Amino acid sequence: MTSLREIMTVDLYTLPPDVPVARAGELMREHRIRHIPIVGKGRELLGLVTQRDILAAASSSEEFERVSDLMRTQLYTVDAEADMRGAALLMQKHKIGCLPVLEGGKLVGIVTDTDYVALAINLLEQFELQEPDPAEDFDDAEDLEAY
Repeated sequence: MTSLREIMTVDLYTLPPDVPVARAGELMREHRIRHIPIVGKGRELLGLVTQRDILAAASSSEEFERVSDLMRTQLYTVDAEADMRGAALLMQKHKIGCLPVLEGGKLVGIVTDTDYVALAINLLEQFELQEPDPAEDFDDAEDLEAY
């Protein structure tokens, strides 16, 4: 079993709940991220704001001042020792782009669909390096021509 520790992002950009929504949008643009965990003083996960939430708020007639007005609080989370495959299946089943990773109730990382794409690319590259050369299966050029 391969745990999420191997692919999760641990250098997180987080915000407290009282930050203006505009600041969350700026942080996403500055760091090219799509998810910001909202945390309390003890690093407990309070919610999550996504790029989609920010865009929806910008086009809404409703006023969202603070990220606490906008954040999602019903979240799927996983433990750092969770199985990569299981976490990926959870994300796929619920059509979510990230899973906050908790340890002892504290936020320690995040795993995103982008992390899984990077993993897939790495595995494909390794697979390509291990593919046998068809020419190695033949003893001489005549056998290769018949192939």
